[in-house]
Amino acid sequence: MSDIGSGDEGISSQKYHGQSMDAGGNNFDSGQQPQEQELATKMLQIQSKRFYLDVKQNRRGRFIKVAEVSIGADGRRSQIFLAMSTAAEFRDHLSSFSDFYSSLGPPNPDNVPDDGKLKSEMMLKDNRRYYLDLKENSRGRFLRVSQTITRGGPRSQVALPAQGMIEFRDALTDLLDDFGIDDGGFKGELPEGRHLRVDNKNFYFDIGQNNRGIYMKVSEVKSNFRTAITVPEKCWTRFRDILADYCDKMCRAHQPADSHQGGPSAPAGGSAGGGAAAGAGAGGAGAGGAHPPAPLASTETVGAPHRI
Repeated sequence: MSDIGSGDEGISSQKYHGQSMDAGGNNFDSGQQPQEQELATKMLQIQSKRFYLDVKQNRRGRFIKVAEVSIGADGRRSQIFLAMSTAAEFRDHLSSFSDFYSSLGPPNPDNVPDDGKLKSEMMLKDNRRYYLDLKENSRGRFLRVSQTITRGGPRSQVALPAQGMIEFRDALTDLLDDFGIDDGGFKGELPEGRHLRVDNKNFYFDIGQNNRGIYMKVSEVKSNFRTAITVPEKCWTRFRDILADYCDKMCRAHQPADSHQGGPSAPAGGSAGGGAAAGAGAGGAGAGGAHPPAPLASTETVGAPHRI
């Protein structure tokens, strides 16, 4: 089967009908994101394919979804996701690939590389790699754009007929002119890490950011044992509310027990003497120097040093 229109790399269940596109729930990670917004869309028909370029936005920033749909009964489709800055880099590569394609002359079946590749480039964005390969086979020349995730995951690709590279580049340029090349997302300074020691345990709170957004990593360290959880920023408030609710409930649960800690009352006849003795005891403690208070069970520091 030709690389053009292979379409078996699609990773979404959405369907396109005619020139309309289901906004759906795809985000830059191909996952579901209810707050996603579609800002603009363009449709190109190049040979027997339709290409949809959708500018989308969610809490992580803006990106462009490129979908390839084969025209025909099967309607095979595949798609890739580009951050705005990556889309701008891709646009520039399209110009150089188009210039190279123009210089090739007519196809020559006797002078084609074994793998069919005529020119290749690679783009890197966060944990994604994009491979751009201008290829040639029996059906013609085309640009294959493959998206892979370094930590593993589905591989997706689109194949753009070489004759349509300029038209595709111009459509991409129009979207970038309208929405810019800024990926969006948080660009401020993240809070400093914190450290809490409780008995023989250490807890570390670290704020980080990746292509999925801002998160808090809570690590528990004890001797050679270490475990951690990651809490996305979007649920910090809810996480805090649940913890506060448990604190309130445990505080109320301890109150009845605390009310019985005073012991039985002294007899009425000995109350004065008992009071004097207590006063003398208190005075003696004051004169002789009171015992230092017991240390707190936990300590907290800000900006903890490097740790395992």
